[in-house]
Amino acid sequence: IKKEKQLLLKAQKEGFVPQKEIVYNALLPYTDRLDPEADALLAEIKANLSRAVLLRELWPGTAFWCRKLFSFLKLYGRRFSKDDHILFVKLLYKLVTLPNLEPYMMQTYARLLIQLLKKKELLSRDDLQLPWRPLYDLYEKVVYSKTEHLGLIWFPNKVPVCLFCSSVDHILKALVKSCRLYFPASSTQEMLDEWRPQLCVFDVVMQKAISNMELFLPTILPVKEHGQGFQLWFDELMNLWLSVQNQPSWEGHLVNLFARLANDNIGYVDWTPYISTIFTRILRSLNLPVGVSRMVAPRYLTNSYDPGHLVLWITALLGGPGNPAQKELTCLFNSIASFYHPSNHGRWQARLMRLLQRLPASVVRRVHRERHAAPCWITLVPESQRLTDEDLREFTQSLLGAALLAMYSKTGSTDAAYALQNLALLTPELILPPVLEKTYVAMETLTEPHTLTATLSCMIGMARSLVSANNNYPEGRAHVVPLLMGSLPGVDPNDFSKCMITFQFIATFTTLVPLVDCSSAPSDHPELTEIERDLCFASAEFEDFVLQFLDRCFALIDSSTLEQTRDETETDTQTQLESLVELGLSSTVSTILTQCSIQIYKVALQKVYNFATSNIFETCVSGRMVADMCRAAAKCHPSESLRLFVPHCCSVIFNITKSEELNEENLDKELLWNLQLLSEVTRVDGQHLLKYCAELEKVLRLCLRVQCKRAYTLACSLLEHTLRSLSLIYPTEYRSTAGGFDTDLPIRDWGRDGDVSALGVCWHVPSEEEQSFVFELLQSLLKPELRRIQEHVSGGHPMSREELLQSLAIVQHSLLGAGSLLRLLDGPRVSDLVPSMVKLGEIRLHIGVDYDHILEHSEDDTKSLFVIIKIFSDLMFFRGTHKKEFDSRWKSFTLVKKSMENRLLGRKKHIRALLIDRVLLQHEMRKLVVEGCEYKVIHQDLLCDLLLLSTSTYSQVRSRAQNVLMTALGTYSFSYRDIIPRVVQLLVPEHITASQHQFKGALYCLLGAQSGLCLSSVRDWDGIGEVWPALVRCGLSPTMTLEKPSIGRLLDDIIDRIHRQHETVGIFFVVSKMKYEKLVNDLLDCLEDRDLPWKFEHMCADLLSLLLRDDHPLPPDAVLYFTQGLVHDSISIRKVAILAVAGILKQQKRPRLKITVKPSDISGIEDPEGVCAGDRESNRWLQYNSSQVPLTEQQWDTQPYGEKIIYEYFTDSEFIDQLIEFLSLEERKGKDSFNPRRFCLFKGLFRNYGDAFLPLLWPHLESLSADPHESSQRCVCEITAGLIRGSKLWSFGKVERLWQLLCPMIRTALANITVETYTDWGTAIATACEGRDPRKLHWLLELLMESPLSGECGSFRDASLLYVLQGGLAQQQWRVSELLHRLLGYLEPKLTQVYKDVRERIGSVLTYIFMIDVALPHTHPTSSPHVAEFVARVLDRLKPLTSEPEIHNHVHEENTQGSNDERTQAVKLLKTVLKWLMASAGRTFTTPVQQQLQLLPLLFKIAPVEIDESYDEMKQDARTCLSLMSQGLLYPEHVPLVLAALEEMAVNRSWHARFSVLTYLQIMVFYNLFTLLSLPKEVLRLKAMVMQLLLDEQLEVRDMAGTTLSGLLQCHFFPLDCGLHSELQTSVNLCALFLRMMSLVSDLVRRHAGVLGLSACILSSPYDVPDWMPQILMELSEHLNDPQPIEMTVKKTLSEFRRTHHDNWQEHRQSFTDDQLLVLTDLLVSPCYYA
Repeated sequence: IKKEKQLLLKAQKEGFVPQKEIVYNALLPYTDRLDPEADALLAEIKANLSRAVLLRELWPGTAFWCRKLFSFLKLYGRRFSKDDHILFVKLLYKLVTLPNLEPYMMQTYARLLIQLLKKKELLSRDDLQLPWRPLYDLYEKVVYSKTEHLGLIWFPNKVPVCLFCSSVDHILKALVKSCRLYFPASSTQEMLDEWRPQLCVFDVVMQKAISNMELFLPTILPVKEHGQGFQLWFDELMNLWLSVQNQPSWEGHLVNLFARLANDNIGYVDWTPYISTIFTRILRSLNLPVGVSRMVAPRYLTNSYDPGHLVLWITALLGGPGNPAQKELTCLFNSIASFYHPSNHGRWQARLMRLLQRLPASVVRRVHRERHAAPCWITLVPESQRLTDEDLREFTQSLLGAALLAMYSKTGSTDAAYALQNLALLTPELILPPVLEKTYVAMETLTEPHTLTATLSCMIGMARSLVSANNNYPEGRAHVVPLLMGSLPGVDPNDFSKCMITFQFIATFTTLVPLVDCSSAPSDHPELTEIERDLCFASAEFEDFVLQFLDRCFALIDSSTLEQTRDETETDTQTQLESLVELGLSSTVSTILTQCSIQIYKVALQKVYNFATSNIFETCVSGRMVADMCRAAAKCHPSESLRLFVPHCCSVIFNITKSEELNEENLDKELLWNLQLLSEVTRVDGQHLLKYCAELEKVLRLCLRVQCKRAYTLACSLLEHTLRSLSLIYPTEYRSTAGGFDTDLPIRDWGRDGDVSALGVCWHVPSEEEQSFVFELLQSLLKPELRRIQEHVSGGHPMSREELLQSLAIVQHSLLGAGSLLRLLDGPRVSDLVPSMVKLGEIRLHIGVDYDHILEHSEDDTKSLFVIIKIFSDLMFFRGTHKKEFDSRWKSFTLVKKSMENRLLGRKKHIRALLIDRVLLQHEMRKLVVEGCEYKVIHQDLLCDLLLLSTSTYSQVRSRAQNVLMTALGTYSFSYRDIIPRVVQLLVPEHITASQHQFKGALYCLLGAQSGLCLSSVRDWDGIGEVWPALVRCGLSPTMTLEKPSIGRLLDDIIDRIHRQHETVGIFFVVSKMKYEKLVNDLLDCLEDRDLPWKFEHMCADLLSLLLRDDHPLPPDAVLYFTQGLVHDSISIRKVAILAVAGILKQQKRPRLKITVKPSDISGIEDPEGVCAGDRESNRWLQYNSSQVPLTEQQWDTQPYGEKIIYEYFTDSEFIDQLIEFLSLEERKGKDSFNPRRFCLFKGLFRNYGDAFLPLLWPHLESLSADPHESSQRCVCEITAGLIRGSKLWSFGKVERLWQLLCPMIRTALANITVETYTDWGTAIATACEGRDPRKLHWLLELLMESPLSGECGSFRDASLLYVLQGGLAQQQWRVSELLHRLLGYLEPKLTQVYKDVRERIGSVLTYIFMIDVALPHTHPTSSPHVAEFVARVLDRLKPLTSEPEIHNHVHEENTQGSNDERTQAVKLLKTVLKWLMASAGRTFTTPVQQQLQLLPLLFKIAPVEIDESYDEMKQDARTCLSLMSQGLLYPEHVPLVLAALEEMAVNRSWHARFSVLTYLQIMVFYNLFTLLSLPKEVLRLKAMVMQLLLDEQLEVRDMAGTTLSGLLQCHFFPLDCGLHSELQTSVNLCALFLRMMSLVSDLVRRHAGVLGLSACILSSPYDVPDWMPQILMELSEHLNDPQPIEMTVKKTLSEFRRTHHDNWQEHRQSFTDDQLLVLTDLLVSPCYYA
């Protein structure tokens, strides 16, 4: 209510209600100045942006002011009215969807629009509606661009060049996600009408359709609109998902869509019927290795589901009446828990870890949404579906085991820590006790530092949950003091990683807990609870903790001195580890002393002071650490600390300087140490420094001009730190509660959240007195140095190099110290940089300083030294904060926020110190000099000086100057337009005086910084119009020499950068076509110069090729150049020309008249109502029918045309001879392949010019096809494919003549097919058939169908011809059922092939033949061949093998003349069938389970038991087939059939077959776990089968049955027996059964079965000890001396128990009694023979 009143008052005052402001602005010390500033900036943005749009000035006007709007959002948030918000969104939506918009601008507008739509609660669907079609058209045009592959359009960062760049695809997807919320209600139906026709599972277009649905379909709709939303498609898409089994590539997109739907509509979609299917598929998608073979089908590896969406789906399913999904989730984590153990790792681990990490976070988000989120227009979760506390406890219990195991993972504990942090927010009472127990054990264990590191990192995340008093685990706070004391030994100089995590741990806990001794409070406050009283008494230990911590730090410092850690020869700078420890040490000391009461602080300060002043430290490593500690101590209470440190340091410095000569190069170590100490302790609140201003000024006067470099560097630091402390605005304290710790009961402030509305930030704002002192120091210290430098430059009083460096250092540090008080560089702006009808000025932001003082300062061009470049940089960009420092602080703030955030409550409930840090960052963000600043004359002077330095003699100076120059060019608006001509001037051939280093420096300036502006690829016609020709012409410069490899590499880098960063620049909105054409002609002029070196000719051709566009034809001269380039001597220019001419032909392609036809008008048959797919009468006319192929003129209609230049060259026989000669050359021996660019070239030629060039080309094609050489055949492939595709719209007469020529030629070529060329012919035929009507290719298809398996020319040719035929048919999918029937009929008699390569190819072809035999919803049976009929025929031929107990291979490839009896033929057939089964596993959409089951008995009879590579091919194939088949997805109706087949095999005579049944069963159960669990009867059948095999007479089968049983128990697969209510009782019940088996009979087999059963129970819990286990172990131990094989089984079980329980034995031993432990010790510990 209070907040609403404040908003109302503000709205009355300002005249509007702001949408959402940045709350931190209200906490800045100059907050009263911000509202008028924001209003003025917004008014200017609105006025200028609308003006620019009305004037249609997209560049620079609209682009400039959009960037300003982006900055406005960063600085003030959405501080505008809802009406303005809606207008901004609508304007930008219109801008982003403008047709033919320049790609970069589209990306810029998209980013801004995403930012405006980020907070979806601010605008409801009633406020805003956006049409979906324009955005879809844009997405289609960019993501599925038809001209990008030909180089006719270039998109920015299609592949991101660095981590911080998003590709254009990513940005568009993010834009769609932001906008789909506001698509109108009718959009869902419109989208379905658009994409439903594309839902063909055999075509790649399916992927596109489903991914479009995933991206565009709106799922957040009001309940009344659900009928127009997801209800239109849910059942249809869900049935489609259920009907495919082998994870096709588009299934992931469908799952993502379902996950989003579930998350956005909790309680409005009934998922109950699908829950077991969902969890089965989730488990399958994790691709976990199971069973003996551990083989995974390749498709499952690549097409697994995205864990981010999976956790959304799982989270949305939880809750509701009965909470059915939780039971499945518990079962899921029970079955995969052992994979989280640190000893298990593989490529699946990352996926499992992501699942564990994200699932609790997702549930936290849901609970926040249901309980704590502010109400908004988005539909709430119904009360009945909300998660209760009991639901949350169940959820935590299900994940707890996996999370505790994952803590010690080999990949680090980060994922587990994040999971535990979120679980602790939900149910601290369940999570904290086990982790605390592990932490205490780790603290006591010295030998396992990794466990300490892991447990501490987990505790850091849970610190707030432990310390908070407002949760379900109040006793957690009692652990704080013991944990802090226990962590102290972790400050260990010998183990850096342990040391760092300990610092982090201590800093985290002390940030949350005021270190105040409250032990006297219980006597004053009788109302305290028992827990609070205990806490008060425990707080007495805080003083001990602080002092012990400091002692540990001192020991760490003592062992870090240079003498301790270095040899004499080594460097005296800090190593990276030392600087990390220094940072950790100082921040932890700072946190501890900030949180101390004043009493404890004084004791600690005295201790630090004594340590610092009683020793003299070297100033490199240990000295820095001590000085940092002292700074940390001084900051907390400056008045107390400065009173000790400043007088002491000053007196020491004065005494030494009196008695010692200061002109020496090495000064007294004590002087250096005290200077260093003083320079650090002055980094405190400037108000307190004023008392000591005289002493400090005296020290600075004494030490700034000494000769010792180390001393004056430290004095410069002192000057900088003193000036910064006096002149900057910053918070002066970061305590966890506002107002200090003087309250009665600080223990009640433990873990308190900061309140943004009452943060009470204490700011240091420079007072008049402080500002006066700053300027006094500058007048007395900086002025003389500037005068010295001036005299040096004028030659009046030259200085030595060292003196100059010293003066510059003083200038630089003065700038760094007082930068925030100095005026910004000002003056007139550089005019006429860019033509615009809109104002392009900047608005100055107030940063809390009024510039009353003016410091006289002049810039002179001095020697090229690093310090000058640094000064230039600071003059331009420094206003108290460096961008790099700001970025790293923002990053560390984000990390700390993530580790300590309470996501459950949200609403900025961070700790106070973190909130203060965020307010300071908001202040510093305003001080940064950002891009878009006005370019003034003074900046121009500085940039010219920097350019001079960038082209100077020394490479290091050049490099640093170039970095600053590039930053400046990116900062000042359009400054690059001023600098480019100056850089180009250094490259022109006429510039005779240019030196080598100037030339090189200029090239580096064009290259630019890695992530900044690149002058050679600016998006500006004037810019590239100057740079590109200059780059080419510089090859004629006398300075240019390619003898230096570095210049060659530099030019390559520039061209590579242009290629990576180039994007199509608009020519309609931005500039006239004349500039575009001028650039093209300038480049062509360069190419005409005969003196141009070859490298520059190649560069020019590359640059010219980038200028092809799809919206403007290339000028004729350029067309001429590229056409001639096809026969250029240089291969690289030929390659560029091939792609360019292909693009030019695409440009010239005439638009064809397209008529919309209704299929029913052609077929004369109407489709039935509703969704209807598949082969049906109404689409039969589209199918291939050899009796109805088009053979008349009327079916063909086209009109050929010509383009003069290309026509002239391609009708020139000499040109064609040369071209073919070049195209048939070998480029890279053995590495060449079918070239799609050449294909595009010929396709364009024959499409645009008809058969005009065929007479000249044909003789070449004939001779090449007869030549078996690889390069000749490849050339024929490329031209043939282009010819077939290009002839698509030729007249019938031309096509018929073409095929009369082509058919004999293709036959000839295929007769010459070789190992090197068969893949090229496969690609060529597939490319030729892609997207073509099979009826119009009947000549080709009939040719390929001519006896591919003739056997005349050996097995290789047969396999190759089949491969080529398969390539053609696969492209036609369902339209060639007649050909598939014919091919199957042709292949069936030939399935008994002897040769392996032919068998493999037949297997692959059969997969394609039956690919279309799928049962999809709303689909008619296919007219293509059916698997069922094929398998029936095959089984009939395999009858001779069905009666045999085991099948052995007696047919080998060498034995070609072998007997042809029925059995031999059956074995050969079986080998081919195995190849087919292997090829189809994972490649088909559905698995023909019933047909596979008919073949299963045969496979069991072949499969070997051992995994031995020496087995013959048939056994290997059978094993692979069984493994892949067992991973198949089963539907409930299939399960009884599978079990019947397995039961039949379980009583087979062959023990090999019985053994294989068990290995099959292991994988089948795991991969279909939840489906099977939903069928209790089948579970009982499975149990009976395993029990039966446990009693098998063959030892190996019994062993495998025991292993299988153990796995099933581990998955909690067996249901609870009648009358028992827990897993514990299930296990005991089973155990009792096994005990009876052992005791009833003396029969060895039955006894062994009982022992194996008990063993399985024990091995089913590898990493914990359930209550029933000790007793079972005792029972088992009694059989240790039984006869073999029982003895061996018991030994093996005990050994395995010892191995798996060894790591946590201290914890596990608690479950055993003393007597049991005694027995176990005897069993597990080997006897000592020396006792």
